[in-house]
Amino acid sequence: MALSRVRLFQPHGEGTRLLPQGSRLVELPYSSLDEDDDDTAEQDPGVWYPDSPKPSPFSRCVRYLAFLWNLLFLLLGLLTLAVGVWGLLTKSSLLGGDRGAPLGSDPMLLFVVAGLGASAVSLAGCLGALRASPCLLRFFLGALLVFGGLELLGGLLLLLLRRRLRDALRDLLLLCLLRYQEDPDLQFLVDEVQRSLQCCGLESYHDWESNLYFNCSSPGVQACGVPASCCREPLQGGSVPNAQCGFGALALGPMAAAALLHTEGCGAAMAAGLRGQAGAIAAGAVTLLLLEAVGALMALRVLRDVTAGRVWQ
Repeated sequence: MALSRVRLFQPHGEGTRLLPQGSRLVELPYSSLDEDDDDTAEQDPGVWYPDSPKPSPFSRCVRYLAFLWNLLFLLLGLLTLAVGVWGLLTKSSLLGGDRGAPLGSDPMLLFVVAGLGASAVSLAGCLGALRASPCLLRFFLGALLVFGGLELLGGLLLLLLRRRLRDALRDLLLLCLLRYQEDPDLQFLVDEVQRSLQCCGLESYHDWESNLYFNCSSPGVQACGVPASCCREPLQGGSVPNAQCGFGALALGPMAAAALLHTEGCGAAMAAGLRGQAGAIAAGAVTLLLLEAVGALMALRVLRDVTAGRVWQ
C-alpha cells in the first residue's frame, strides 16, 4: 500500500516527514531546505527582492549626447573618406590609368586612411552608446587613447626636432620643384603655395632652373621660364590666368624679373608663416585633444552605467 508523503506540524512549529520502513512508520525530521526533483524552486512571496537601479535623467542625457557627438564625427569621417575616394577616382589611380601617381604614393590615400579610421572609431562610439555595448565602448575608449598618445608624441617630436623637420621640409619643396610636371598633386600644391605666399622657388625664382622642363637648355616651350603661379599679375588684364606669363623669365635681368615675378623664395616665406601661425596651430591641437577628452568622458559615464546595470541582473 503506497503511502503519500505527509507534512506534520508539531506544537513548536517544526515539520516532520513520514517515510515507510517495513510495516511501520518512522518519523523523520523535515527540513525546509529539501526540494522535490520534479518541482522548481519558487521565490518566497514574503521576501523582498530589490529592483535594479534605473538610470538617472542625467545618465540618459549623457548617453544621448555621446551618441550625437559620435554621429557628428562619423559624418565628418565619411566626408573625408568620400573626398579621398573622389580624388583617387578622378586621377584614375584606382583604375590603373596613366594619369596620377601610383596608388601607394598618392597623397589622396591619406584622406582615405584618415576617413576610414575616424569613421570606424566614431561608429563604435555611436553603436556602443546606442546599444549599451561594453565591448564597443571599450574599443572606442582604447582608440581615443591611442590617437591622443600619437598626437602628444607628434607634438613633442615637432618641438624636439624642429631643425631637422625644417630641413626635411626644404628637401620636400625641392622634390616638388623637380617633379612639378610629373605629379598633378605636387603641381597643385606648389602652385597654391606660390600663389598664396607670393613667392617663387625654394630660395629664389632661379631654383626653377633645376627643373628639366624649365631649364634654359631644354628644347621645350617652357625653357627658361617659371610657372604662372610665380607671376605678380597672372590674369594680365583678362579673366583667365595666362599660363605663359612666366615664359622666358629666367633670361630676364633682376629688375625686369622683379617687375614680372615674385622673386622671393618660398622657404623663408613658409618659415615666417609657420611662426606667425604657431599660436593658431597650438590652439587647434589643444581643441582637438579637448574634443577627444569630452568624448572619452561621456563614453566612460555610459560604460559605468551599463556595467552597474548588469551587476544587478
